[in-house]
Amino acid sequence: MMRLNRRDLILGSTALAGLYDWAAPAFALDVAELNAAPAIGEMSMGPADAKVILIEYASASCPHCAEFHNNSFAALKSEYIDTGKIRFVFREFPHNDAALAAFMLARAAPKEAYFPLIDILFKTQATWLENPREGLLNIAKQAGFTQETFDKTITDKALSQGILDIRDKATTFGVTGIPTFFLNGEMLRGEVTIETLRKEIDPLLA
Repeated sequence: MMRLNRRDLILGSTALAGLYDWAAPAFALDVAELNAAPAIGEMSMGPADAKVILIEYASASCPHCAEFHNNSFAALKSEYIDTGKIRFVFREFPHNDAALAAFMLARAAPKEAYFPLIDILFKTQATWLENPREGLLNIAKQAGFTQETFDKTITDKALSQGILDIRDKATTFGVTGIPTFFLNGEMLRGEVTIETLRKEIDPLLA
């Protein structure tokens, strides 16, 4: 298993293989701490008072994260998020500089553009990762960035640190692989698809 630290971030690298370690945390998880919003703000969909909360830690350049998003997220959104049944929280866990830059751009865009940009990043992942800087610039321009604002964003140290803080805190919850999901504080282990999520979520809603 690859353990992550900041030296694992290699500028311009292509997507690394998805990182999985589905062992349960060897400690009592503080659910209140897990649910606490990060300093730079929470990116979520669905009602804030939902009794079911699904948290996903993912990397923009992780192919397994893209697979979940491209194959299962639309159904999750239409069946559970848009209907107000659950709150979905997306937290950034960049595993290389390409993913970090992608998340910085999404964070710097207007808040309403965040999830549409995440959608584009996952759907076009194979394309923009061929040349991350050029690929991300092309995506950013579609969101209204100029070359100047693009360069300013991807060199914003405070923004970068805010995202890395989310990743670093995730490791205290036992997150060692991506994607990782928590459903009402319980880590979901193994392959996560819309089918497995239905089996986990529906009993909580009953």
